[in-house]
Amino acid sequence: MTPGETVRREHVRFAGHQGVTLAADRWAPSGAERRTVLLLPGGGQTRRSWSRTAERLAAEGWPAIAMDARGHGDSEWSPAGAYGLDDFVADLHAVVDQLGAPPVVVGASLGGRTALAAEGESPGLLAGLVLVDITHRVDRTGQARVRRFLESAPNGFGSLDEAAAAVDAYRPRRGTRRNLDGLRKNLRRRADGRWYWHWDPGFLTFAADARNSDETRLTQAARHVTIPTLLVRGRHSDIVPPAAAAELLELIPSAELVEVAAGHMIAGDDNDVFTARLCEFLAKRVP
Repeated sequence: MTPGETVRREHVRFAGHQGVTLAADRWAPSGAERRTVLLLPGGGQTRRSWSRTAERLAAEGWPAIAMDARGHGDSEWSPAGAYGLDDFVADLHAVVDQLGAPPVVVGASLGGRTALAAEGESPGLLAGLVLVDITHRVDRTGQARVRRFLESAPNGFGSLDEAAAAVDAYRPRRGTRRNLDGLRKNLRRRADGRWYWHWDPGFLTFAADARNSDETRLTQAARHVTIPTLLVRGRHSDIVPPAAAAELLELIPSAELVEVAAGHMIAGDDNDVFTARLCEFLAKRVP
């Protein structure tokens, strides 16, 4: 883009699996466009986690779509409580069909697991794959810690400060959170005056079902991935151990690894560094 040009942001919707409507924001370059980058957040997160990254991508010519997963943010909740990995994979297939061309998918945690399964089981669905602190296998202790955090406030929070304290306890390396604006986007204030996470509590069945993190399935999927792939691992991650990252590079010869000074929540912990690494990968590896 030339100096002074700006990106355009618009709200869009996609028809997902089983008729579930998926909400998204599209950031479009004002000039010539490269390939679309689809950003999928982790479980319990919303598309707002990707706003800064999406804007930066569009500024460099990559149309960027940040999407809420089913049951999250402004996307519809599944009436049938369908929150298995197969449901998220089917949503991704539906969105790619509507885009009309294979996108690069950047997926954090749940989003990355979804994209890995989708591409590995349907090679050629995507044009590129960026896995943000997720591989074919995860540290079970860290996974249990994430689940406990998601389940920790079934009755919501009395204030944003209370919610921030819970996040700080989960991510002690970040220190005390001082800006509540980003947190507000991931919470809803209901009629009782309390703040609740911006997702369907029924989603908690995902972590409880071992089939959704089936290492055998995801290992097999990884073996069939041949597209340009980037694994971004947080050096302080309690989800992706170094050995799992090394294994993924063996499973996917087209993959490369970068590490950033962050925990599992990379987009929130070190967003600027992560986005810079992402832009470098896209410019170098994606046609």
